[in-house]
Amino acid sequence: MNSIAYFTRLNSQRTVEQLGLEKSEAFNEMKVLMRHVLLADAAWLIGHENDVLEVNQQAAFEALVQRRLDGEPIAYILGSREFYGLQLKTTPATLIPRPDTEALVESALAKIPQNSNLNVLDLGTGTGAVALAIAKNRPNCKVTAVESSRSALSVASENAQTLKLNNVRMLQSDWFSALSLDKEAENFDVIVSNPPYIAQDDEHLKQGDLRFEPISALASGKDGLDDIRKIIQDAPHYLKPNGLLMLEHGYDQAGAVAALLSERGFSQIEHAKDIAGTLRVTFGAI
Repeated sequence: MNSIAYFTRLNSQRTVEQLGLEKSEAFNEMKVLMRHVLLADAAWLIGHENDVLEVNQQAAFEALVQRRLDGEPIAYILGSREFYGLQLKTTPATLIPRPDTEALVESALAKIPQNSNLNVLDLGTGTGAVALAIAKNRPNCKVTAVESSRSALSVASENAQTLKLNNVRMLQSDWFSALSLDKEAENFDVIVSNPPYIAQDDEHLKQGDLRFEPISALASGKDGLDDIRKIIQDAPHYLKPNGLLMLEHGYDQAGAVAALLSERGFSQIEHAKDIAGTLRVTFGAI
């Protein structure tokens, strides 16, 4: 019987076998693809799992499944990803927003009082995830988001417009390069960044979703710290006194990032953990 439940289970098993996913992860992915095809929410899908798919619905679902079996990330297939309660457009021009990065947002919001009007800078904004989450939750703050990729910046700008966030502006810039020429630029109270931090020869770059994401948003030199070094070196020129620099980094880089901050004159250095309990964010004041 060509029911919703049948196709979901069948292709879930294919995904386990061909992509090596856990059964629960594969099943959830197939449900997401089915909901996308049927334009249905999770509750509807549960109540109609025995409904028979129409021929065109079956064909559409199987086409999406094949893209997934070819390794394409779910976020690119659907064209969006949820991050910190925001639905964000996602394309192959951008890094896929991940739950790990929500630790950076949480750390920033913990340091930015609710009704403050601080100036915040997000370096390498990608989809705009971090900048937009901060702008949404701190509406009195002025958020500047910079991105070197014109195509990625276009995605971030579209996300800001869709979410109707008027307290964030987008600027094409290779890290700080355009800020020194920007007449609207001011020194910032908080600078946040989720920069590339994977070593350029890391085998993980050839696995899973990372194969499809822009390498420029992932890898940074032999030890993964080249961009972090540059940001830490230049950030004091753009921070107000006692301003904060907050950086996401790899699971084993907290000590190295803390040392780099200390060497550059940052103090009050702290770490924050992601949802898995890994040290994911390091920050300090200048």
